[in-house]
Amino acid sequence: MLLKNARIINPKTNFDKISDIMIENGIIKEIGENIPSQNDEVIDLTGKIITPGLVDIHCHLREPGFEAKETIKTGIASAIAGGYSAICPMANTNPIVDNAATLTYSINKAKEISEIGFHPICAVTKGFGEERTVNVSELLDNGAIAFSNDGKPVENMKVLKEALKYINSHNAIIISHSEDSALAQGGCINEGKVSERLGLKGISTLTESSAIARELEIVRAVNGRYHFAHVSTKRSIELIRQAKKDGLKVTAETAPHYFSLTEDDIKDYDARYKVNPPLRTKEDLEAVIEGLKDGTIDCIATDHAPHTVHEKLLPIQQAPMGIAGFETALGLTLTNLVHTGKLPLIEAIKKLTYAPAEILNLKEQGKIEIGTNANLTVIDLNEEWIVDASKFKSKCRISPFDGYKLKGRVKMTIIKGKIYNIG
Repeated sequence: MLLKNARIINPKTNFDKISDIMIENGIIKEIGENIPSQNDEVIDLTGKIITPGLVDIHCHLREPGFEAKETIKTGIASAIAGGYSAICPMANTNPIVDNAATLTYSINKAKEISEIGFHPICAVTKGFGEERTVNVSELLDNGAIAFSNDGKPVENMKVLKEALKYINSHNAIIISHSEDSALAQGGCINEGKVSERLGLKGISTLTESSAIARELEIVRAVNGRYHFAHVSTKRSIELIRQAKKDGLKVTAETAPHYFSLTEDDIKDYDARYKVNPPLRTKEDLEAVIEGLKDGTIDCIATDHAPHTVHEKLLPIQQAPMGIAGFETALGLTLTNLVHTGKLPLIEAIKKLTYAPAEILNLKEQGKIEIGTNANLTVIDLNEEWIVDASKFKSKCRISPFDGYKLKGRVKMTIIKGKIYNIG
């Protein structure tokens, strides 16, 4: 298969040039200009962009246990529709992915469906408790890529310290859901003018930043590797920025809703806008964008967290936190960061591909290189489209971005040379 005349963007090498890509048996065989066709399937991609396949290091597929919200099959379909060639689902299923049997079940189920890079993140502690760390070596041997209690923070600092030393000793990383659960308890949206107007209990920015501050001290003491999930506040970004200046081995992600929406978008009790951490202020949004620009925030993850339509139509106080993220992530990134001039295209692509792959050492992802699997995303940078959540591949066909006009769209996702036509 020969992909012709595309603008190829490879952030690993800062390559940005009109070229061709020859794929043979799912592997990239040649990259160059005017590659001759020898009875190959030729796909002319003039005017399109080829990037490494998108990599999501933070998502929730819900299976096993919560299949009404999402299954591995529907989650993978949604990810591919969003341009992702690799995903890393979190452990907060039922049962929790804290053992080899549950981990193996998920991996085998994914293999039956697609060759998408499927790299599960396992729990840090058994049952998300505060007592016992999981069997790290066993889980790594069976396919775990990282460890996180996402959805329920590890708040016992003694447990966190020992877990960090143990997990780092196996050359693995903790992804932290940084939250002070006592401060957050009962909150629906950001604590501020909107929560006061609606009479809702708010979640202070201190909930996130205070947790990050204490976790950074553990990281400093252990000299460990550590990744902060879904960073949303100005103060959190300041703390992580300083930690990096101090030489700490920390990385961070944010999600598209934190640079696309603020608390001001919540006009009433609409639970489509209910996420954790909550949508913050304009000042926080601007700090998130600045963090992306200066490298404090290394990558963009979706935090795809689907629920049933019924659940998301409940009053905001009762509805669960989380939104579908796979199918809007690229469009939101291009629309709100690239087309606005806030982030160069190659930097935006890096944060969606090479950077997350590097953090988790996903060797066959995030790059375009001869001899590697052809995991690629084809994009029309300028196509304008309207988000229609009713057509999502995810079971969660409801979104705060429903009806939004976005600029930039996935056209194909290519996984090990297999083409999935999207738009």
